[in-house]
Amino acid sequence: MRALVGKLLRCACCSYAAGYQLSTARRISESRINAVSSMQLGRTAALRNIKGGATAVSFKEAGLCQKLTVPADLLDKVDVFIFDCDGVIWKGDSLIEGVPAVLDMLRAAGKKIFFVTNNSTKSRKGYLGKFTSLGLSVQAEEIFSSSFAAAAYLEQTKFKETGKKVYIIGEVGIQEELDLIGVPHIGGPDDADQKVELKSGYALPHDEDVGAVIVGFDRNINYYKIQYAQLCINENPGCQFIATNLDAVTHLTDAQEWAGNGAMAGAIKGCTGQEPTLVGKPSALMIDYMVEKYGIQRDRICMVGDRLDTDILFGQNNGLRSCLTLSGVTTEDKLLSEANQIKPDFYVDSIAQFI
Repeated sequence: MRALVGKLLRCACCSYAAGYQLSTARRISESRINAVSSMQLGRTAALRNIKGGATAVSFKEAGLCQKLTVPADLLDKVDVFIFDCDGVIWKGDSLIEGVPAVLDMLRAAGKKIFFVTNNSTKSRKGYLGKFTSLGLSVQAEEIFSSSFAAAAYLEQTKFKETGKKVYIIGEVGIQEELDLIGVPHIGGPDDADQKVELKSGYALPHDEDVGAVIVGFDRNINYYKIQYAQLCINENPGCQFIATNLDAVTHLTDAQEWAGNGAMAGAIKGCTGQEPTLVGKPSALMIDYMVEKYGIQRDRICMVGDRLDTDILFGQNNGLRSCLTLSGVTTEDKLLSEANQIKPDFYVDSIAQFI
């Protein structure tokens, strides 16, 4: 799959230009292997000389996590900040305190800002509306959603040329992104009220022209959708199983955590025995596009998120710096526990500590 990612979103943006006014740059960045290797050499040296000839062990190499107390320790080393949204910028429909001031400060300092979300319920256009409703001024090209990534993956793999259609477990965000690239689809919100009447001799009919099943977060998941998806994957030759993300929990409200798309994708994995193609974090699809389009050095990018197994792993797997915020799903106890093996470069209570 990594052989695809260098071209993936670059090609996809051609079809998205009308909707989002994106331009595709043809700059070829240094290979990820060289970038990651050089970064690791510079950042993972365990021993550092200090005054008097003694040596000190770095926080990460010692298995420790460093809380950011001096913002310049991070800001001076970063040109681009990639922010997760849920749990970092907002919780449910509530803006996290201090976020507008931080974004204004970063822009004034000349930093590039992107927002990458695994939530597929909205398209990029839909997310732009949410940012605006929360009083945040953001450009469409700064937003990367997993619904967009799913459509872009189909674009690069020339799915439209097969003449097949997509069955959606998910919401309107996936539908809108597929419409933009002209890929036919069924399911999604249209199957929200479908029921299965189990009786002797009954077999649920399914469309044999479905060539891919995309599973995204779906607040109206039901047995009909699960059965329809498994029939397509198990019985339609070559049918792909694509997951926008595998997040265990998500923020639907600011009061508690709610079951995430990992529950939906897990149901389909359980009845098909197949692993999905993952297009959201921690997959490299979106970061490869950013690096190539803007010619950014990976070690000058910082991924800021609230999840260790997606956001921070996304940063580490792709040679980026990383900062965990405790304003979302991860607690300080979990971060600092011996069981946790995913260590960010820094962590903060919220991004308000960037100021």
